[in-house]
Amino acid sequence: MANNLINLKKYLKEELPKINASLETEIKSLPPFIYKVAKHVLNAGGKRLRPLLTILTARALGYNKKDIYPLASALEIFHSATLIHDDILDNAHLRRGKTASHLVFGIKESILAGDGLLALGNLIVARYNNPCLTHTISEAILATAYGEIQEISLSGQNITETTYLEIIKGKTAFLIQAACECGAILSGKDKKFVLAAKNYGLNIGIAFQLIDDALDYTQNASTLGKPNWGDLKEGKITLPLILYLKELPDFKKEETLQKILTNSLSIEEIEQIALAIQNNKIGIQVREKAKTFLSSAKQSLKVFPSSKETTLLFAILDYILEREK
Repeated sequence: MANNLINLKKYLKEELPKINASLETEIKSLPPFIYKVAKHVLNAGGKRLRPLLTILTARALGYNKKDIYPLASALEIFHSATLIHDDILDNAHLRRGKTASHLVFGIKESILAGDGLLALGNLIVARYNNPCLTHTISEAILATAYGEIQEISLSGQNITETTYLEIIKGKTAFLIQAACECGAILSGKDKKFVLAAKNYGLNIGIAFQLIDDALDYTQNASTLGKPNWGDLKEGKITLPLILYLKELPDFKKEETLQKILTNSLSIEEIEQIALAIQNNKIGIQVREKAKTFLSSAKQSLKVFPSSKETTLLFAILDYILEREK
């Protein structure tokens, strides 16, 4: 496992300059004021997971042409657009350790920049003149928007684990699914490989968000480039909090829930809840839940031909489960 993770980091290090060069080429076509916002968001870093998945999936299925990079960069562009809009909706102050774009450039400018990035991403995909690619991306963007709408519509309400999973599928998993599916479509392989890539992407997307939500409670969130216990402070009901509330007596659960949903927790109460989640090893429970989705992703990959890239797709499963930032 360790060797595969080392190889994965090495592969990303080799691909990252090409991905970033493609991103720079594409966003240069944007109007100057949108370009500035896009540059700010993209330069903040990020794992480039989505473009890497597009490249790995396509190459695992035998596609080795260099025209993969614009498509891969489009997936990062879509992701960046959703981050800009998310930060405005959440009134976030930080993104990847840097000041959120709407606080630097203004809300109107950032909304327009997010819209511009979505339009640019669609234009890039359209250049491939492949209806399946266009359909996949359109479906993913729509599902992502629905996920955000669902979360906003349920703001201030308690949600079940089932509803929580539906939200994270929309907000995170469908775009990761699209990254893998697009790579498979571009390869021109049979539908069974496209379906396998799609299932792989959906399941790792869910697992990725589960781990992300666990990390908000189980370590110093400043290492993630966001405030400590940001979800709790914003009244967001994520799986760690759902599991914590389940363990409380009914009277205490109702009182705590109402304070969470109305954003009326004191700093001391927030710290107590975060500490209880850590002490009760709820982060471990969340990782166990993530394992079930990663197991499904692993099963999907079994139809892929043996290759260096397929091995690295397997390594991503370990990376997601073990990641600490």
